[in-house]
Amino acid sequence: MATSVSNPLTKKKNSDKAQVNSPTQVISGHGTNSYSSNSSYQRLAATSVTKKLEDAIMTKLDVQSFCSTSNTIRLADFGCGVGSNTINAMQDLLQVVKNKYMSQCPTSQMPEFQLIFSDQITNDFNTLFTSLPQEKDYFVAGVPGSFHNQVLPSSSLHLAHCSYSLHWLSKLPRELLEESSPAWNKGKIHYSGAPQEVLNAYAAQFAEDLDSFLNARAQEIVSGGMMVIVGSSIPDGMPHSQIANGLMYNSMASILMGMVKTGSISEVEVDAFNLPIYACPPGEFTEGVKRNGLFTVEVLELMNPAPWLKGPIDIPVFVKHVRAAMEGMFIKHFSIDVIDELFDQLVLKLSEISQQMESCYRDGLQLFAILKRK
Repeated sequence: MATSVSNPLTKKKNSDKAQVNSPTQVISGHGTNSYSSNSSYQRLAATSVTKKLEDAIMTKLDVQSFCSTSNTIRLADFGCGVGSNTINAMQDLLQVVKNKYMSQCPTSQMPEFQLIFSDQITNDFNTLFTSLPQEKDYFVAGVPGSFHNQVLPSSSLHLAHCSYSLHWLSKLPRELLEESSPAWNKGKIHYSGAPQEVLNAYAAQFAEDLDSFLNARAQEIVSGGMMVIVGSSIPDGMPHSQIANGLMYNSMASILMGMVKTGSISEVEVDAFNLPIYACPPGEFTEGVKRNGLFTVEVLELMNPAPWLKGPIDIPVFVKHVRAAMEGMFIKHFSIDVIDELFDQLVLKLSEISQQMESCYRDGLQLFAILKRK
């Protein structure tokens, strides 16, 4: 029997407007600057866990028990985005589940399978579905909605997947914008290099979001079902300014403040902008799961997100990937001319510190976790 959890569908839901105004939105479509055309780094980072994921499913997931209550096994990707990354990841995951079923039930007929792709209502599902193969041996559904809320029927899901999505905050901590607050993030756009009060505000918001995420998935996932989480992290106690993303966020802030001096933008505009991104250390993640109490931690590791990186970083390509993922946040605060200038200067600034960027890609910056529903 699954541990009970209050049903969020009976509570007051977020309005459509709140979801539309969510701080995250990638560039849609198939264009040159789109996320679907500039997300190979995310794909490479996600595929680095393939072998560990396969081992965990083969040893820890009881597929046979699912078929006693349903002839359809459902897998869902939360924060799917657009393009082929999510489809390839889910098809690989499905194949591992099939292998496990054949090992557990060699004489039984294969059940039906459904892959569910879920993201915010602003996600470009049309582009996503054009990436699906013409011939497939599974059913498909697209489900719009914030993954901090329940978006699927209760006890309908067997395996959940969330890759490089959980680090996006549902909203920015309001203290960041209050001049009277110790967490006022003046002159910066992230907690990297900021006072401890700013980091604490980000951490508190992530903890709240994580609890909402776990409560929602606990409603949807059957007892014994599993959830795979891959995403940005950082070793416990390490300052964010010591990793590549931290260097990049500080560079972005420096560029924007330089544009303040030239009169391109106002200082008020910079002070009102903060990136809703938090790389959760493993200790905080584990504590959040334990505090929630609805899942057990089956696997938790920190890994190298770029084991494939053997030489210099191609800074222009790197920045293009960053822009595809982040432009949607900047466009709500700055004009397209300012954004063009920001990313043009970012290429130059990161090129100047490219060796430092390369040295910051290290083990321990990617979280790999597998949770099981109690």
